Amino acid sequence: MSEIRDDRKYTKTHEWILDNGDGTYSMGITDHAQELLGDMVFVELPSVGDEANFESEFCVVESVKAASAIIAPADLQIVEVNEVLHDEPELVNSSCYDDGWLVKFKSSATFDLIDDQAYSATLD
Repeated sequence: MSEIRDDRKYTKTHEWILDNGDGTYSMGITDHAQELLGDMVFVELPSVGDEANFESEFCVVESVKAASAIIAPADLQIVEVNEVLHDEPELVNSSCYDDGWLVKFKSSATFDLIDDQAYSATLD
């Protein structure tokens, strides 16, 4: 069974969003997503300052099985990227909710996110 944390919100495309409480949000892929993709071999991150529009692809995670686009949950601007993933993409597998986060962003848009229970129901 995939780990689903109750301290964050989720997208239907298997990304998690955590409100950092300072106007920024952290984002990564869920445990379920990393399990489906398998061993990560590369993460293509955007640059700090990059902007992405709602539902656009702005980042890519690549595993031994497939490459998967990360979808913007709202119009956003990147404020930080997890540089460690350039050398250690496997952190997305071993610590997807902690050390394997992908980006931090800011956004003034309203998000269309679901809570942990609703996300869990999508996996059944």
